[in-house]
Amino acid sequence: MSLNMGQDMLAPGFCDPVLASQAVFRTVMEALARPGSVAVVDAAVAAPAPLGAAAGALALTLLDFDTPVWLDPALAGASETGGWFKFHTGAPLTTDPGAAAFAFIAEPARMPDFEDFCRGSLEYPDRSTTLVLQVEHLSEGDGFKLSGPGIKGTRTLSAAPLPPGFTDRMAANRALFPRGLDIILTCGRRLAALPRSVHLAELVRLAKEHA
Repeated sequence: MSLNMGQDMLAPGFCDPVLASQAVFRTVMEALARPGSVAVVDAAVAAPAPLGAAAGALALTLLDFDTPVWLDPALAGASETGGWFKFHTGAPLTTDPGAAAFAFIAEPARMPDFEDFCRGSLEYPDRSTTLVLQVEHLSEGDGFKLSGPGIKGTRTLSAAPLPPGFTDRMAANRALFPRGLDIILTCGRRLAALPRSVHLAELVRLAKEHA
């Protein structure tokens, strides 16, 4: 281990761990309650690249010794990221996406199929994997049309890049309700949630159908 790597892992994840984690938790809960709305994480995080600020804040807030974590190859292959997760959260890292409570994905376009993750059971739907996808663009606007619980009428969300066939994946995920995956999109310090209950349609596709 290099000296710089050790220093990066030992550096505080949050400047004020208690207040910051409380603030981030409130932000995440609000995002889940209002699917597709974009929120900003105010807490400063010293996370090693390629882990983004919002994704790092989620890790520090939501992970502990009882939450197995899967990292995609981009994150798992970074020299400092695995050590940072272990040191700051205590969460065990797993190479099996189906065994993960949380999955952090820096390259969504190359991520595994949704079926590879745990989607819970009818008895324990809460035991599914929560996916944290880092995207390069995230804003409220044209891209996807969202509806469902927590949305008055409809809401639009623009996010990229995402996995191929994302709308079809989301439709199949919604059909499993109350089972299914919850998804949190992050971009820099911004985040938006797509819980398993959301209905998602691609606006480009809708425009072509009504042309």
